[in-house]
Amino acid sequence: MEEDLKKLRKEVDACDQAIVELLNKRANVAYEIGKLKSREGAAIYDPTREEIVYQTVQAKNEGPLPEKALRAIYREIISAAKALEGKTRIAYLGPEASYTHQASMACFGASMEYAPAHTIADIFSIVESGEADYGVIPIENSTDGIVRHSLDMLVSTELFIVNQVYLNIEHSLISHSPLEEITTVCSKDQALGQCRDWLQRHLPQANQMEVESTSLAVKMANEKTGYAAIASELAAELYKVPVVENRIQDKSDNTTRFLVIGKNPAKPLNEGKDRTSIVVSLNDEVGALQAALEVFAAENINLVKIESRPTRRKNWDYFFFIDFVGHYEEPAVQKVLEALKKQSPFIKWLGSYPNTQVVSA
Repeated sequence: MEEDLKKLRKEVDACDQAIVELLNKRANVAYEIGKLKSREGAAIYDPTREEIVYQTVQAKNEGPLPEKALRAIYREIISAAKALEGKTRIAYLGPEASYTHQASMACFGASMEYAPAHTIADIFSIVESGEADYGVIPIENSTDGIVRHSLDMLVSTELFIVNQVYLNIEHSLISHSPLEEITTVCSKDQALGQCRDWLQRHLPQANQMEVESTSLAVKMANEKTGYAAIASELAAELYKVPVVENRIQDKSDNTTRFLVIGKNPAKPLNEGKDRTSIVVSLNDEVGALQAALEVFAAENINLVKIESRPTRRKNWDYFFFIDFVGHYEEPAVQKVLEALKKQSPFIKWLGSYPNTQVVSA
């Protein structure tokens, strides 16, 4: 057995040597690309190009590594290479170890610079001012629905949606107090909503307090007796607060979708592999929504989702947020947008980006 192990370990060492050499060779090429981009004033982060790399690598994969593992490995390879090209700063809803922080890491990797923000509005402000290159915001959850504040901010900003990230969400109840002594449960409103049934069964008498982020909730639970937070196990470890119960979300497949926002739109990936987000308002008349939807059907464009929000300009006036398959630059999409302009008082392109739906753990 010892001889066999020595032989196999020698093979592993040889593989590691080759991998390190190739990684450094790749990093040197990436550095040269970075210099070219810098001279042209181009952005270091290119979500479309990165998705092409992921898909190309996956197409060459013959196993036994699963595609999800290979993608995670390449995320860090790309992240390290981007760091050599130049500094990229990412704003996220903090503090550290929040779900938005984890989603940011799942998208950009560990080698980027991260900047926590107190609110979703702050993320937009930080990116708009140039203090950060990109921001990551939560937009919707499979259990609790849309993040309303994110939708409202997208209407008023000049930033574009450039990518999306899906993150599997597993909530923990975190507190220094045992379950029977917990009087207040604090967390982000979406997290409380995702654990509504569990809280009703196990803590029906406890007050529920909405705070700006799950990580902030853990900090509060660390400071106040009888307080508990709903957050990730990672946040509990970081802030050294015990986990009282794990996996308290009402649905086991609980997933949150996050958006990456930046100043420049993303390039097309491939026909049928992009997703476009727009917001429109409609005339107050019979059949207005039906007429708008028929425009998409006429061009054979698949609608992904539609969500309404009050415009807050006058009572009972609504914006409609529409996601569909296709990129802004595609001829069929341009036809749809031109047709909508003729029947909509307000229309805004929010962004087109790779329609990748890989769920990160």
